[in-house]
This record gives sequence, structure tokens and C-alpha cells, in this order.
Amino acid sequence: MDEEYDVIVLGTGLKECILSGLLSVDGLKVLHMDRNDYYGAESTSLNLIQLWKKFRNSDKPPAHLGSSRDYNVDMVPKFMMANGTLVRVLIHTDVTKYLYFKAVDGSYVFNKGKVHKVPATDMEALKSPLMGMFEKRRARKFFIYVQDYIENDPKTHEGMDLTRITTRELIAKYGLDDNTMDFIGHALALHRDDRFLNEPALDTVKRMKLYAESLARFQGGSPYIYPLYGLGELPQAFARLSAVYGGTYMLNKPECKVEFDDEGKVIGVTSEGETAKCKKVVCDPSYLPNKVRKIGKVARAICIMSHPIPNTNDSHSVQVIIPQKQLGRRSDMYLFCCSYSHNVAPKGKFIAFVSAEAETDRPEIELKPGVDLLGPVDEIFYDTYDRYEPVNEPSLDNCFISTSYDATTHFESTVVDVLNMYTMITGKVLDLSVDLSAASAAEE
Repeated sequence: MDEEYDVIVLGTGLKECILSGLLSVDGLKVLHMDRNDYYGAESTSLNLIQLWKKFRNSDKPPAHLGSSRDYNVDMVPKFMMANGTLVRVLIHTDVTKYLYFKAVDGSYVFNKGKVHKVPATDMEALKSPLMGMFEKRRARKFFIYVQDYIENDPKTHEGMDLTRITTRELIAKYGLDDNTMDFIGHALALHRDDRFLNEPALDTVKRMKLYAESLARFQGGSPYIYPLYGLGELPQAFARLSAVYGGTYMLNKPECKVEFDDEGKVIGVTSEGETAKCKKVVCDPSYLPNKVRKIGKVARAICIMSHPIPNTNDSHSVQVIIPQKQLGRRSDMYLFCCSYSHNVAPKGKFIAFVSAEAETDRPEIELKPGVDLLGPVDEIFYDTYDRYEPVNEPSLDNCFISTSYDATTHFESTVVDVLNMYTMITGKVLDLSVDLSAASAAEE
């Protein structure tokens, strides 16, 4: 271990693994260590016995739930947008050859007490029970505008500069009501709260286009895909990739103490009395607790069920977004469900998550509106975890720290963090113009 590396990465969470893969592909010499004896850190995937140990202090889950190893319960469950940034990153690194994806069945939104399919195209808008007859026509016009909009072709802009007008102004121009604005902003554009209404409309229009293009990609019921056997496969796939490029992975390395010189610049990492030298350190907040601050916490319920989420057309995998306004909250609540069709549970079993940015100290009460939508559950676990962000100046100490995972059940915010970190570490912007068809192994 007493060698010199360009970068040492601490923690095998998803963000760290993606960065380790990208940096290895760039030709940097990378050492990747984790204090745990398993991959994934916060974003690991647990079998049933591990789940019981974590939440019930027991290693004997009830027999009626089936075999422990048939379960892969992701601790930070998130779906991927089929044409989204994460899929582009996976293709860019060629890690897709180690993974199999499968389309997610459904994308739904909670509105006025009911769960509805998210309409994403002008034709779906006409059929959706979310809107009355006249509103449907107005929404259809807006969807057509978004579908035809091309950023560098002013002919498609209808005289509007979307970098200057707000989303609220754009939507008002089409005469759409608050209810329509709510599901468009939260379930299509995937904004986490209502701040987007007063921000330039271009971002929302681009997000809507990404949703529609991703939806068209697999001709399924949603724009999302998910790996077979769950997200726990991703860190391991990146570990394999890194090894191909000469990177070194070491699990079960206690302590992992980051060492600094007199000027506060990182010089290496010590574990078990040996120090590996390096120029830069990349890690999650738990490895450098004095360089991060708490910015919030996530409350979640993890459920094992014997049926799909009701009112989702029997979807075996589904996301339901509950916009903040529907529950009088400050940010959205998310439902995520996956099942044996993605090989994350034995036949007939479904894993559901309800997650939200915690606004109280009582997750059981706070998450109840989401849990109530699940129907009967076989088992339920409640959990909260703190979210941290870095407060250090990487240009001074050469430490690059990721931000904790948020409550969203899709990957868009996670990947933005990874790409910003990549640019800070390398000084360049990752080229993501790739052939998206390279990740279509998912189709049945």
C-alpha cells in the first residue's frame, strides 16, 4: 500500500464509484478504499438477514418472507431516466457491459387524494383524468410547444426567450391552472419543491423534453430504467471497470485517516499503520466530518409487501410523486416500488419505499400519507439519516467531498453532483455525447 496515487477515493458509495471509474478511464492512478467489508456505503443493497440486523437487531427474519438472498433491498433507491445523465455516464465508461437494465412499469403522480398516471405527451394529455376538457386542450398546446422547442432554433421559440421569462409566466401564457402546473413541475420536470416557478423556464422545458424522450425510448409506461438485482450492482460494476484500468480496490480498511501537510493540503491516507501517498482525496461526508455541515435529513419507510401499489395498474416497478402542495409540505414525498420482476425480491414480493426530506422528528406520522397509499404491508421499517454537504475549499486542501443522497427516487440530482465534482477534480467537463442505444440490454 505504500505507493503514490493520483487520487485516493474513500467510500464505495455510488457517487464515489462513478468518480473512481471516470478518473481511472482518464488514465489516473486510483486507489479506492472503504472501511466496510461490503460495497456501496450509504447506497448499499441489503439481503433480508442484513436488513433485520440493521433495523431489528436480529438475524432471523420470519420464514414466510422467503429466502434471504433473494432480496436486494437498496438503501438509497433511485430510478434512472432512460436518456438521463447517469445512463450517459454509464455508457461513456462502458460499465454498461456489466449491467442489465429493465424498464420501469409506471410513473404516477398524487393529485387531490388520488394516484394518476403522469401524462407526458400531447396525446396522453387529452386522455388524462387529471384535467377537465378545456384544460386538456390548453395542456395539449403546451406539450406540443415543448416537444417542438429547440434551444438553438429561434423559429421554435414563439417569440419567447426562456432564459428570461419564468416558468410561471410561460405556463400562464398557455392559460394552465395551478393544478396542471403542479403535476408538470413535480412529476414531469422532477422539481423537488415550488421554487422553479420563479426561475427561468428553460430548465423546466429541458426537463420535460428529457422525460418525453426517455419515455419514448423503451415504449414502456415510464421514462425510467433500473438494473436487474438493484443498484447494488452499480458499485461492483465500477469496481470491475476500475480494475481493468489498473485501479486498486480495498475493502475492510479500518480508520482511513486522511493526512495533511502544514499548509492543510492532503498528502495521503493512513490505514492499519500504512500510508498511501496521494495528490487528491475524493470521499463521502463520513470520512471528513470536520469539513462538512448538516443540511437536513431524510425520513423513509421501507416496506415488504405481497402486492403492487394500488391504483398503479398492477405495476411491478413504479414511482409515485406526491407534490408538496398536495400534502401542505415544503418539499415533495416519493413512493418507489420494485419487485421480483427486477430480481430484488422473491416471486410475489414487492419492496416499497416512502421517502421525504424530514420536516419533523416523527417519521411514522410524517410519512403516513405515503404509507397509506401502499395498502397492507407485511413488514415496515422506519429510518432517518442526516444529509451533509461539504464546506471546505477544494482548491486549498485537495479534498473533494460528495453531498449526501437526497429523498428523491430518481438520479438526476445525484449525477449533477458527480459531474460538478469531476470538473473540480480534473478541470474539464465530461463529454456526454454518447450513443444511447448502448444501454438497451433491458428490453425483454
